[in-house]
Amino acid sequence: MAAEPVWSVDPRTGKPREQVAVEATAEEVDRAVRAAHGTRGALADRAARAALLRTAAALLDGAREHVVEAADAETALGPVRLTGELARTTAQLRSFADVVEEGSFLDVRIDLPDPGAVPPRPDLRRWKVPLGVVAVYAASNFPLAFSVPGGDTASALAAGCPVVVKGHPDHPATSELCASLLRRAAVEAGLPEDVVVLVHGFDAGVGLVRHPLVAAAGFTGSVRGGRALFDAAAARPVPIPFHGELGSLNPVVITPAAAEERAAGLGAGLAASMTLGTGQFCTKPGFVLAPRGGAGDRFLDALTAGVSETEPSVMLDHRMRDAFVAGVAERAALPGVATPVTPGAGGAHTVSAGVLAVDAERLLADGHHLLLEECFGPVTVVARYSTVEEATAVLDLLPGNLTATLHTTEAAEDPDAAPLLAALTPLAGRVLVNGWPTGVAVAAAQHHGGPYPATTSTSTSVGATAIERWLRPVTYQSTPDHLLPPELRDGNPLGLPRR
Repeated sequence: MAAEPVWSVDPRTGKPREQVAVEATAEEVDRAVRAAHGTRGALADRAARAALLRTAAALLDGAREHVVEAADAETALGPVRLTGELARTTAQLRSFADVVEEGSFLDVRIDLPDPGAVPPRPDLRRWKVPLGVVAVYAASNFPLAFSVPGGDTASALAAGCPVVVKGHPDHPATSELCASLLRRAAVEAGLPEDVVVLVHGFDAGVGLVRHPLVAAAGFTGSVRGGRALFDAAAARPVPIPFHGELGSLNPVVITPAAAEERAAGLGAGLAASMTLGTGQFCTKPGFVLAPRGGAGDRFLDALTAGVSETEPSVMLDHRMRDAFVAGVAERAALPGVATPVTPGAGGAHTVSAGVLAVDAERLLADGHHLLLEECFGPVTVVARYSTVEEATAVLDLLPGNLTATLHTTEAAEDPDAAPLLAALTPLAGRVLVNGWPTGVAVAAAQHHGGPYPATTSTSTSVGATAIERWLRPVTYQSTPDHLLPPELRDGNPLGLPRR
C-alpha cells in the first residue's frame, strides 16, 4: 500500500498548499521509537540536556521569520500572535534548561542509618530517574508552544527522556521545520539527533501509544481523541502514564457587587477574552454566571457590544469550523436560550462570534447539559442567577476544568466572594480572582491542569513541575558510595539541593 501524503492546507481557503511528508507506517513508527530509545544514555548528561534546550531556543529565535511565516500559512493565527507564541516557546525551553542545571527536580532525599530506630533504619538514598521514550501528541491551537517544540517536548527532554512527536495534521510544515531545528540543536549540543523524532498520521499516533518502548505520553486535544489514547495506554500489557489535556469550559462567576461596581468593564473584558484567537484557547471562558437585575443587564449589554464589534475570523481548519457552526446552532435551538449575538458561519471560510444567554433556573430544572460542555470557538454562555445558592447549585453540575474565575469587588469587601470561591476551587487547577483565564504564565508556581476531563492526571503541562510527569523515584539501600550515582554520594560532589 502506498504511503498516504501529508498536505499543508491553507485554512483561509481550505486548499492544499504543498505535500510536506507522508504518513508513517507501522514499521517506520517502530524505527522512530527504537532510534529515540537508543539515545537515552546520551541524555543522561544533564549539562548536555541544558545545552540542547538553550541551543534549540537560540535556533528557533534565529529562524523566527521562517517559523512564523510557516505557522501563519497553516493556522491563520496571524504574525503578531505567533511571534508572541514563539517567544513564549523559546523562553520555556530556556526555563527548563535552568531547571535541569539547578537540580531540585531530582528530589534527592537521604536518610542516614539509625540502628536504634524501630524498626532499624538502613542507609536510604532516593532520587528520580527518567521514564524513557515519551510520545508527544501536538496540539492544533498552539503550533509552537504546545506542539513539536512545546512544553511536553521541553519538559521531557529536561527530564532526560527522548521524544517522538506525532505532528498535528493542521500544521505539518511548521512541525517539520521545528523538528529539524530541534534535531540540529541536539547535534550542536553533542547529542544524537534522534533525541527528537517526528512522525505523521492517525495510525502512527495509535501505534505510538501502543509501542512497548514508549514509557509515557503527553496529549493536548479533544475529549474524544484523548480518551481513546488514554484507554489504549491503560489497556497495554504494560500500562503507561498518559497525561492528557482534553477539554475545559473555564467557568466564570460575577458577584452582584462586582456587576454593580464595573459592569461595562467586565463585559468588555469577557468579550476580549472569549474571542481571543477566534475562541480557540483551551482557557477560553465558555460559561459565565452573571446576576439577574440591572447591573447584570448592563454587563450583558457591554458583552454584546464587544462581541458584536468582532469581525468574522478563520478557525484552524474547516472541520473545526463546521463543528462550531453545528454546535452553536444546536445550543441556540434549546428552549429558553436567547442569542444576544448570534454565533455561526461568518462566510464560506469564517465564523462569527456570539453570546448565548439562559436563566440559571432552567439549567437546574431542564438540564440543558449541552450548555455545560465546551464548544470550541468564539462563543460563551451567560447564565443569569438570582442567589448565591442558585449559582452554587449550577457550579455543582460542571465537570472538571483547567481554570475557574471569580469576579468580586475591588474597592470593598464582598460577602458573596468567599462562598463562591470555595465552590469554584474543586472545579479547576487554576483559580483566578478579578482576571481572565486566557494566557498561562510559564512559572514555577503555575498549574495548567484540572479534574477530568480537563486533564487525565493531576499534573501540569506548564511550568517547572511539568518535568515531574516524566520521572519515577528510585531508592538505593545500603549501597557503597562508589556504586551510587554521583548525585547521591557522600559530600554532595555535584552541589545539588538535597534533603
